[in-house]
Parts: sequence; structure tokens; C-alpha cells
Amino acid sequence: MHVSHLSLTDFRSYPQVELPLDPGVTAFVGPNGQGKTNLVEAIGYLASLGSHRVATDAPLVRLGAERAVVRATVRRDDRELLLEVEITPGRANRARINRSPVPRPREVLGILRTVLFAPEDLALVKGDPSERRRFLDDLLVLRAPRYAGVRSDYDRVLKQRNALLKSAGASMRAGRGDLRTLEVWDAHLAAAGADLLAARLELIETLRPLVDKAYDAVADSRSADGPARIDYRSSLDPDVPLVPDRELLAAAIANQLATVRHQELDRGICLVGPHRDDMVLTLGPLPAKGYASHGESWSFALALRLAAYDLLRADGGGGGEPVLVLDDVFAELDTGRRDRLAERVAAAEQVLVTAAVPADVPEVLAGARVDVMAGEVRRVL
Repeated sequence: MHVSHLSLTDFRSYPQVELPLDPGVTAFVGPNGQGKTNLVEAIGYLASLGSHRVATDAPLVRLGAERAVVRATVRRDDRELLLEVEITPGRANRARINRSPVPRPREVLGILRTVLFAPEDLALVKGDPSERRRFLDDLLVLRAPRYAGVRSDYDRVLKQRNALLKSAGASMRAGRGDLRTLEVWDAHLAAAGADLLAARLELIETLRPLVDKAYDAVADSRSADGPARIDYRSSLDPDVPLVPDRELLAAAIANQLATVRHQELDRGICLVGPHRDDMVLTLGPLPAKGYASHGESWSFALALRLAAYDLLRADGGGGGEPVLVLDDVFAELDTGRRDRLAERVAAAEQVLVTAAVPADVPEVLAGARVDVMAGEVRRVL
């Protein structure tokens, strides 16, 4: 799988871009702030309907424009598909496949798959649990696009239930209130939460050996204290067995919600569910967060992305090898990690690299080059 053409209209800093791309390595080179990341961000948006840089769509639309359009031709084996997403802040986005409108933008998910490495990846190790939950859920959607709907359903139920907890809590404190509606939302949350939780547990089990193997590939040496390991920490009672059985998990979530009902009403927030969970990273007996060195933290972050790439590449069903995007990541790494990462990804079908200067791109990733300066994009032959 590779992107053979990228077209942008009013996306970020670009009024208009038409950029042909080839398989193999393409480096986008130019000083910081010139628009290199905007190009790979657009490709990532078509794959995930989200940005690795911002949480909302509004910053993606060029200042003064009403909407942005991201369009790419994706080649998979001997087929070409044209993907297009129209981004309109404050309104529903629209999408097309081969110029035909689709009912919902998420219909495009799964056609283009990307794995992105960026300086922000260090937050996977050092940041909040939300960063690690997003990593898991984004990977779930790349593997099986139906989980975009599962995530959306869970977020909707959670929002509604939190609003009800606030109003019900105030009513109960005033000596009135009816909890029957809350019980209905408990059931919805348990069902949607169990689906998402089971999928995460299955994903963790599949990823675990790939993460350890990838850590060995990029680290200076294997941790003297033991392997790199990922595990899942749930908000459910520790006595609940974490097995990917949706019926058992739904029952466990419902039971836990009943147990913490009074605490939730007092605080006005939902205290149980996948939104409270975490992926735990350990090096030997110690958690990576707070104990791993800066270099070990980078190795772990890279290992997570490499494991995701290996998993997507190995998936059946004609998904195709994902496009690899390395956004200014080499400038963050020491020479050893730069070289090991570059060697690990050099054989990918398509690798897109951003760098401030050509010297930031390792020799093993020599390939096509696109110069980016003041919003101008120029291929270098």
C-alpha cells in the first residue's frame, strides 16, 4: 500500500497542493515552521480522521477559509482508490470514495493505514493514561474500522451518563430524585464498555511479544532488569478476571457501577469503565514511567510504534502494509537509535520522513526528496 498522490485545499498553511508520491522513501526537507508536518498530518488524517497534533478539526482549516479538503490516491496491489474528506468546523465533515459520497466519514477508515512516529510519542511512556488509551484505540480502529463506532457509542453514553449523574446527584441531595433512568444508562455503559474493553485485552495479548521484540531492536541493549512488557490495568475490582469475554465483562462493569453508585452521585462523574483504564509499561520489575531513563523511554515509545507496524503488516484480510510516517523523529534520537530505527523500517513499501536538513535523514533512508519552504512544495529530482 502506498499514497501515489496527495491533494490539499486550504489545509493548515496550504491554499493548494498537488504532490505526486512514489513507493519507497520520500523525505520532506525544510526549516521548522515551513509546513512539512502539515503534509504528513494530512495523510494521517485520511487514515484516522484525526490529527496527532491537535484534538479538534478547527486548526486544520487555513485561516480565513470555511473548509479544508484532503484528497489522496491510495494504491493497494493493482487497485487505486481516491479518498477525500471535507473538513468543516462546526458542521459534519463529508467524505467520498472514488468521488462518490459515503453516508459517514468513518466509511473511509481502513482503506489507508498509517503508523506515525513523532516527538509526541514520548508521552506514550511519560504522559497520562489517556495517551496510552488513545494508542490502543487508534490501533483497534486501524485493524477493524468497526471500532470507530464502538468508541463513538461509548463516548456518547459516557457523556450522557455523566450529565445524568450531576443532575441526579443534585436532586438526591435535595431529597428528591429518580434513579431509574440512571439504571438504563448503566446498562448501556456496561454493554459498550465491555465491547471496547474486550477488544483492548485481545490487542494487548497480541502486541505483548511484538513490543518486547521491537524494544530489543531499537534499544542500546536489552534491559538488564528484564524484558519490556505491556499489561492492562482496569478500573474494575482486582478480583475480576480480565478475560476478553464480553458478557462477563458487561456483568462486571454493571456490578461495579452499582457498588460505587453513591460515590459517583457525590462526585458527578463515572468512576468505572474503559475511560478510567491504563496500559502499564514495565522494564523488568519496574514501571517505565518514572523509572526508565530518557533513552529507555524513547526505546519503549519506538517499540510501541514498531509493534503496531508489525501487527498491521501481519494482519490478513488484504489490509496491506501500512504507510510509515516519521515526523521529525530522527532529530530527537541519539545516533544509535536513529540508525537502528532507520534500518528497521527501510524495507517498508512507503516511508515518509520529515527533517529540518538532509543530514537528519539516515543514509539507509536515502530516496526521493521534497523541499518545503514558506508553503512552497518542490520535488527534487
